[in-house]
Amino acid sequence: MHFPGSSECPDFFEMPIEGDKNTRKWVFTGANGHYLIGSFDGIKFTPEVGPITADYGANYYAVQTWSDIPAKDGRRIQITWMAGGNYPQMPFNQQMSYPCELTLHETPDGLRLHRWPVKEIAALYDKAQSWRNVTVQPGTGAVHAATGDLWDIQAEFELQDAKAFGIRVRNEEVRYDVADQSVNALGRRAPLKPIHNKVVLRLLVDRTSLEVFGNHGEASLTSCFLPRLKDLGWSVYSEGGAVKVISLTAHPLHSAWKVDAR
Repeated sequence: MHFPGSSECPDFFEMPIEGDKNTRKWVFTGANGHYLIGSFDGIKFTPEVGPITADYGANYYAVQTWSDIPAKDGRRIQITWMAGGNYPQMPFNQQMSYPCELTLHETPDGLRLHRWPVKEIAALYDKAQSWRNVTVQPGTGAVHAATGDLWDIQAEFELQDAKAFGIRVRNEEVRYDVADQSVNALGRRAPLKPIHNKVVLRLLVDRTSLEVFGNHGEASLTSCFLPRLKDLGWSVYSEGGAVKVISLTAHPLHSAWKVDAR
């Protein structure tokens, strides 16, 4: 079968629907970052949903999933080639994303894939910094962490009267627009509706990339970026009113290349 708008790097796999393990669907992904959901009788794939955009970032391309994950594990794990990144004066060319677990959900808009970073990232964690039930007003910077360049930050916000809010990391804004119901980063936008007036944002910050996830995988934006070396750390901000930080946990990350040496 020809994938709409793409001619390379196909992937094809079966998945259960979350909450209904007896109902399974087939997912067909293309290099262009879109996917189809449907049925497969062993010969013919019949699309029922899609094509749908899986990720709204600038550098999400040619995704593939592992095919040899043990049955006792059972996850469907996907990794992305972050195509198109620029790495001046660096001794490498191109990079991969953080691996993400895929799950299939029944939503008000129909069946959708969710993408969420794998649990093994916790092996890179340094000592966490945490906040709970903090109200952030415009210009106050009530939640502000120590400096650093590698982070896994997860926050749950309760909407109040802010027009926009988010996390400013390494001098880049990950911004939630309340009226537009979208999360925005590095010039890219992903739709993200609040759930019971709350929004969850997660940021994985590497030295040449920023990956943003919303509401436990409903939205993702995978993009390369080149922050200035002196731009370190992060803070929470709001605009036009207050936002409540229900919880926020920030883990500085160790290098993946050195994790076994610690």
